[in-house]
Amino acid sequence: MSLDPKHPGVDNLLFYGRDFSETIVERASGTYIYDQNGREIIDFSSGQMCATLGHNHPVIVEAIEKSCKSVIHLDSTKLSRAVLDLAQELCQLLPAQLQKAMFLNTGAESNEAAIRLAKLHTGKFEIVGFTGSWHGMTAGAQSNTYASARRGYGPSATGNFSLPAPNCYRCPIRHCSEKCDKTCLEVGFEQFDSWSVGAAAAVIIEPVQSAGGMIVPPPGYLARLKELCEARGMILIFDEAQTGLGRVGSNFAFETEGVVPDVLTLSKTLGGGVPLAATVTGEQIADDARNKGFNFYTSHVSDPLPAEVGLAIVRLIVEESLAQKALEMGQYLTERLRELQQRFEVIGDIRGRGLLVGVELVEDRYTKRPAIDLIQRASKRCLELGLNINKAGGGNAIWRLAPPLNIEKRDIDRSVAIIEDSLIQCGAS
Repeated sequence: MSLDPKHPGVDNLLFYGRDFSETIVERASGTYIYDQNGREIIDFSSGQMCATLGHNHPVIVEAIEKSCKSVIHLDSTKLSRAVLDLAQELCQLLPAQLQKAMFLNTGAESNEAAIRLAKLHTGKFEIVGFTGSWHGMTAGAQSNTYASARRGYGPSATGNFSLPAPNCYRCPIRHCSEKCDKTCLEVGFEQFDSWSVGAAAAVIIEPVQSAGGMIVPPPGYLARLKELCEARGMILIFDEAQTGLGRVGSNFAFETEGVVPDVLTLSKTLGGGVPLAATVTGEQIADDARNKGFNFYTSHVSDPLPAEVGLAIVRLIVEESLAQKALEMGQYLTERLRELQQRFEVIGDIRGRGLLVGVELVEDRYTKRPAIDLIQRASKRCLELGLNINKAGGGNAIWRLAPPLNIEKRDIDRSVAIIEDSLIQCGAS
């Protein structure tokens, strides 16, 4: 890595998972980031999937300024108006079964809280996740994160198991071709039943899996999943860090199937770039947990500043119907990508929902061998041409396209043109 010599501080940074980009970002605005040379780059990753409204949106800046002039941080037993308003207005978007919220900082924290609720409420400890999942890097959340970062750290928390994610393009049990019939779900639970020691507490999944490669469950899958959970007395947790608040073309991904989880976790899209997360459940679980002494007390639970930002984001998403816009722009983006798919054999699959779209590159469509070298070279070339996109899917070669919800068609057109140029210049056919 060769960064600008004017920024030697990179030598003092601890490596934390991926090589640093050579691009130093000097400022960001809307759909764009600007590097040290003033070059304009379209951000098709929305930062770390958090900048739902784009970078430095005026309502976010205003909310931060408002909090800075009133109150930034409080003892966690003291509540600000912003926390109370956010709780009320977020829950107004949710069904009656989800009306009790707590506000934390990161998605990992929100999932830790959800897992602790499930264990305390059920009196059990076994947690089931999806292969390819990403729920965070703290102990409980990481134990149920199967996308990566598992090797070399010793044992995970006791009682964690995984189900095969319903990847229609690459059937995990080599059973289906292109269309999932949910056999993987039935087989997965049969295996779990054989492993379980009778302490099944919860299933935690992303209703549309992101780090695993934009895996969208087939119709009826989530409903059947809930039936299987209820038959075992298990709590169903939906982690909507990347799918909540409009990203997939609805306020929440679970709305598409009409399957309400027992616990919902939110983060990334709720804070718009500011650390904010939420764990939301129903009155029965909340009351039972309180009676049993539930404790998830942190230094920054119910902090006023991020709550002020979250409130502004929730209001804007509703006022500007951004979920509907994400649905429309997502359809347009997918149509443009399918035009490319007709031209390039290396584009094996395009999938996703709303403005969470996956493009899987393969060496050929028959073997479906991941085009690892190509996606690395093409991603680098995209950045050079003015488009920032990132990869997902573990060992597969998948672009994750997740621009801000308020992106315009002209920026989608420009981005697709850059993707096309990068593939051509990298010798793809």
